[in-house]
Amino acid sequence: MDDITHLQEQIAHLNRTVEDLSDIVARQERDIALLTARVARLIEREAEREAAESGGIVLGDERPPHW
Repeated sequence: MDDITHLQEQIAHLNRTVEDLSDIVARQERDIALLTARVARLIEREAEREAAESGGIVLGDERPPHW
C-alpha cells in the first residue's frame, strides 16, 4: 500500500470520528438544555411550595432564622 492510500484511509477514519463526535456533542447539547429546563421548573415549583407553606415570598439569599 502506498503512502497516499494510507493517508486517504487515515483521513476517512478521522472524518468519521469527527462526525461521530459531532453527533455526540449535539445530543449532549439537547440533553443539557432539557435538564436545565427541568431544573428551572423544579426550582420554581419548590419556591411556590415554600411560599404557600410560609405564606410569604421566599428569597434564595435569605439568612436562616438562627443567624
